[in-house]
Amino acid sequence: QVQLVESGGGLVQAGGSLRLSCTASGRTFSSYAMGWFRQAPGKEREFVAAINWSGGITYYADSVKGRFTISRDNAKNTVYLQMNSLKPEDTAVYYCAAGRRSWYMGPDSLSDYWGQGTQVTVSS
Repeated sequence: QVQLVESGGGLVQAGGSLRLSCTASGRTFSSYAMGWFRQAPGKEREFVAAINWSGGITYYADSVKGRFTISRDNAKNTVYLQMNSLKPEDTAVYYCAAGRRSWYMGPDSLSDYWGQGTQVTVSS
């Protein structure tokens, strides 16, 4: 069983930056693909970014490409989401997710484990 705990959310002005962290319990973290999703009020949860088990391959939604960077430190069982040039439309609850496969195979491949979410609010 893997438990995911997010941190780093908060309130930031448009154009600012935040870094989210997701720390996982369990010995198998380093073999799992990881990702971030977000859900804005009244909207469905959407894919944001993903990273394979080694950190060598990353994937991004078009809406965040060039502004967000996903990374991981397997020694610390932690995956990060660096968010720069934030926009009000980035406001959402951000969720960390993990999949038992080592390689990202689409958003559904990250549905095995979920964190509780962390709120990100970007003011205009």
